Amino acid sequence: MAEKIRMRTPLVEMDGDEMTRVIWKQIKDILLEPYIDLKTEYYDLGLKHRDETEDRVTVEAAQAIEKFGVGVKCATITPNADRVKEYELNQMWKSPNGTIRAILDGTVFRTPILVKGITPLVPAWKKPITVARHAYGDVYRNVEMAAAAGSKAELVITDAAGNEERMTIHEFQSSGIVQGIHNLDESISNFAHSCFRFALGEKKDIWFSTKDTISKTYDHRFKDIFQEIFQKDYEEKFKKAGITYFYTLIDDAVARVIRSEGGFIWACKNYDGDVMSDLVATAFGSLAMMTSVLVSPKGVYEYEAAHGTVQRHYYRHLKGEKTSTNPLATLFAWTGALKKRGELDGISELSDFAEKLELASIRTVESGTMTGDLSGISTLQKKKTVDTETFLDAVRRTMDQL
Repeated sequence: MAEKIRMRTPLVEMDGDEMTRVIWKQIKDILLEPYIDLKTEYYDLGLKHRDETEDRVTVEAAQAIEKFGVGVKCATITPNADRVKEYELNQMWKSPNGTIRAILDGTVFRTPILVKGITPLVPAWKKPITVARHAYGDVYRNVEMAAAAGSKAELVITDAAGNEERMTIHEFQSSGIVQGIHNLDESISNFAHSCFRFALGEKKDIWFSTKDTISKTYDHRFKDIFQEIFQKDYEEKFKKAGITYFYTLIDDAVARVIRSEGGFIWACKNYDGDVMSDLVATAFGSLAMMTSVLVSPKGVYEYEAAHGTVQRHYYRHLKGEKTSTNPLATLFAWTGALKKRGELDGISELSDFAEKLELASIRTVESGTMTGDLSGISTLQKKKTVDTETFLDAVRRTMDQL
């Protein structure tokens, strides 16, 4: 075997939970470490370890990404009440993705992985749709409370001089709930710049949508900041590149997206982007066929799988059963991070290897060898369904032939 590719700067490696944690190790063992002298700063973001460290490990991982510039993250559990009992947690920890994104800020770009034989469920879609999701604030940084009958909820802003401005949210005749969310002009500006730069780099049109007719202060702030930044810094650049930017209400955007042929970037607020990226991924195939990268205004990148930890397959794995889980989103998180590391460090061999591995993965699926979840949505006539480890071995053989 040829000499392993050497790395100069480590990737920040964030391990995860359940079946994706198993696949994470398989990818390293079968497809990465035989070819690369892999250097990583390792952080265990498995739920038990997050609990043991009172979630400090998640903060430390985000700080390491700021230091080294590129991170790659496995899927992790965001616990609900059932998970607290199952894992005997000290508390219901927040989403690690939300914690990392709050520290790094920036925008999450998610794009479908297209392969022959997997046809989008929306007949009009011919090209991939990239969802650009703001990675700060909104419901992911919320404060929420239960309100007893007879209570009154108010929104209070206290300025630097101690002056208060109050607005009644609701007077509860019966019990209910209330939450407060926020965002920052600086973060919204970073979101806009990231989207416009990404559009210029990809030479694709960009759409932005909110609900400013209802949210006349909160959502309208997003709309205004985007428009101001576009007119000041990007309008002429977009004209030269032959691409466009436009704003529309999110309900209008949904109708336009469904009728489009794809091939554009759709910028959304945090929660909207969470939901719409799942919708786009599912319509193009599945969440396991989606790339995801957080691009921070600080000049750092975090690559991740867009899907969950595949709990049902993990329980079967614990029983010693073979499982057939599509590993492509996790694999493409690794290849995306390796490409970026190679680009930043000037190691073309590393970037070329990652490109080759992606091509081998796609060709393996298009040849008819695939995992069970892909086999269920593929229209190829000759299909060979294999377990995950066998699929990764097939990718390795394909790569060695390229």
